[in-house]
Amino acid sequence: MHYFYSQLELLLFSLTSSSGVPVLRDIPLPLPLPEWLLVFLLVISFLLHILFVNLMVGGSILTFWAEIKGLKNKEYDRLAREIANTITVNKSLAVVIGVAPLLSINALYTVFFYSANSLTGTLWISIVPLVTIAFLLLYFHKYSWGKYKKKKRFHIWLNGIAAVILLFVPLIFLTNINLMLFPEKWGSVKGFFSAMFLANVLPRYLHFLCASFAVTGLFLFWYMKRKRYVFEEKFKDFSRNRVLRKWYGLALVASLTQLVLGPLNFFTLPWQAVTWGLAYILLAGVGFALLAMFLMWRELKGPEEKLGRYFYPIAIILSITVLFMGTGRHVYRATALAPHNHKKKIEKLTTTKNMVSMGNTVKKHGTMADHV
Repeated sequence: MHYFYSQLELLLFSLTSSSGVPVLRDIPLPLPLPEWLLVFLLVISFLLHILFVNLMVGGSILTFWAEIKGLKNKEYDRLAREIANTITVNKSLAVVIGVAPLLSINALYTVFFYSANSLTGTLWISIVPLVTIAFLLLYFHKYSWGKYKKKKRFHIWLNGIAAVILLFVPLIFLTNINLMLFPEKWGSVKGFFSAMFLANVLPRYLHFLCASFAVTGLFLFWYMKRKRYVFEEKFKDFSRNRVLRKWYGLALVASLTQLVLGPLNFFTLPWQAVTWGLAYILLAGVGFALLAMFLMWRELKGPEEKLGRYFYPIAIILSITVLFMGTGRHVYRATALAPHNHKKKIEKLTTTKNMVSMGNTVKKHGTMADHV
């Protein structure tokens, strides 16, 4: 009887605490890899995944924009087709690389991740059909370019609907990832839209969108700058340098906008997990970003024949920036969840202690079968 009541008390304690914050029970299974390795895989694979997500989202929006302009100027229609050709490749890479961070976060933060998913269950589950529809529309749009020359508005809306879906899916992910960091908010969340309006979700989403334009601008600059890209055969009126300057300009404007959205993203973070260490990491990233922006500005102000001379230094510097930002995000996540992880460890020890106690009781008094 004493064992029954102790287990009941343990169950009730695991569900809540005096402060109303859930006290989470850990899953008593070892991690498949050392924790440091899982953290490394999570940060690096996520940064690679989000790179191709940025290219997919940014590419679909720019295709939509260029194809609309192509209704009056056929050169923009050709430009839209060239951008669209890159989207499906980037989409495939985003999906394949996305498996690694998803598995890593599942292993490291199982209880937090699945709890957040269950609170936004309907829309979380809808990600699979939404992404499937978006991908089918992208392929249909890509391979029906010539078929709908006389129904151009219909063709534009094929990509437009796909772009809207691709804009919405990252918002679902960001909402869930944000929600998992704050178990104290779980009791007040009443579904996806309730979670979406928690602090930091929308600023972080705007930060993501702006990054998509910056990354896509730099990617398209590289893509159309290549020697084997026969620009003159694809365009009649546009010059290569004119288009390249458009992409550099897009990347620079988007990067400058991040100087507003970045601090907004930072200052809307709940402050209980903000540390000086996190601030130093983010400031280092900002320093590298400013250097990259300065080089982009030099490129745009420089002579035509030297356009692209700083491209690879810019790409390397921005990669370092992204690495700092990704590391900072993990530091914040680890700090925010540290108190709850501590409670999980205490709970795990308590559970183990009770299991040992039960085993000793069985040894001492025997099982029911022994007495029959």
